[in-house]
Amino acid sequence: MPTTTQQREYFLDSIRAYLMLLGVPFHVSLIYSSQSWAVNSADPSQWLTLFNEFIHAFRMQVFFVISGYFSYMLYLRYEPARWLKVRLERVGIPMLAAVPLFTLPQFFLLKHYTSAVGDWNSFDFYQKFNTLAWNLISHLWFLLVLVILTTLGLFAFRWLRDRPASQRDYRQVGWGTLLGAFLAYGLVWCLFRRLIFIFQPTWLMDGLFSIGVMQTTLFLPFFMLGALAWKHPPLKALFVRFSPAMHLGAAVTFALYVANQRYSSGEGWLYELDALIVLMMGVFMTNVVFAFGHRLLNAHSPRITYLVNASLFIYLVHHPLTLLYGIFITPHIANNTLGFFVGLALIFALAFLLYEIHLRIPLLRFLFSGRSAKK
Repeated sequence: MPTTTQQREYFLDSIRAYLMLLGVPFHVSLIYSSQSWAVNSADPSQWLTLFNEFIHAFRMQVFFVISGYFSYMLYLRYEPARWLKVRLERVGIPMLAAVPLFTLPQFFLLKHYTSAVGDWNSFDFYQKFNTLAWNLISHLWFLLVLVILTTLGLFAFRWLRDRPASQRDYRQVGWGTLLGAFLAYGLVWCLFRRLIFIFQPTWLMDGLFSIGVMQTTLFLPFFMLGALAWKHPPLKALFVRFSPAMHLGAAVTFALYVANQRYSSGEGWLYELDALIVLMMGVFMTNVVFAFGHRLLNAHSPRITYLVNASLFIYLVHHPLTLLYGIFITPHIANNTLGFFVGLALIFALAFLLYEIHLRIPLLRFLFSGRSAKK
């Protein structure tokens, strides 16, 4: 479906690329944090734990807002069936290609060099299937969620497109309204999870259910918020306008996030409180990230264009590189801070080198972009 062409919003491209690339310091810092991961240093670092928690507290919420924004923009540009095909190719092909090339070798790496997989030989059929599901999806989980949200978007976007814009004056919608809506959604999500925890707790340990249902429904409102921001420019204007109250709210919410990680337990209300905090933090940080991005990054730059094009591949390849670094190099560097920065430099260098190599192989270019190798 044709629509009016807007000037490209470079700051959103930049934010999306940087959020993707933040996956590298996130996973490298995870090695040195107090969080239990596949690979951990002997003594956790408090500042790297805090750094890791900060990235984790907001990154994917803002990412899904931008994904919803651009997805709806493209939905208005194409016929629905064509849009679905294009979007699933762009997301699904890299996800499927990454399984045999990245996460399957990564699984064998973890199985033979760490205790993360567990006693594979003693597992029954379902335990092996579920372990494989967790490990083969691994850091690709957000692509699976995007595939599901894109499929749901075929119906949700049609409703949004056909809904008259005049039904609600979005110039009157403020942050209080959005926070209230997300809080209400969060309470429903928490009730849903608690009922599952009471009656079918094993579902929450199932990889496909946890990602396909729980993660998808948690991030769904951010995806739709992005689509609403495209349809209603006053909403996007609200996002990019600096708000001291929202910045303060982000700081307070992050403090609550850290406290919940420290003092709650999985047998209690850790995950429900985490979901509520993540939803609120996502709304607060949408303003923080959009406001600073609009002010500092809203200009064309060949460097940013390169990073935008490279960011998905870098994200896909960095995870097994991080595990290799954690298994074979981390034990030989006693200082956590030094190990973090050495790991960051090595992994980025190798990831960008592999990106340049893959650009010269047409099949790999297609597999990791979902596009024809022809420019």
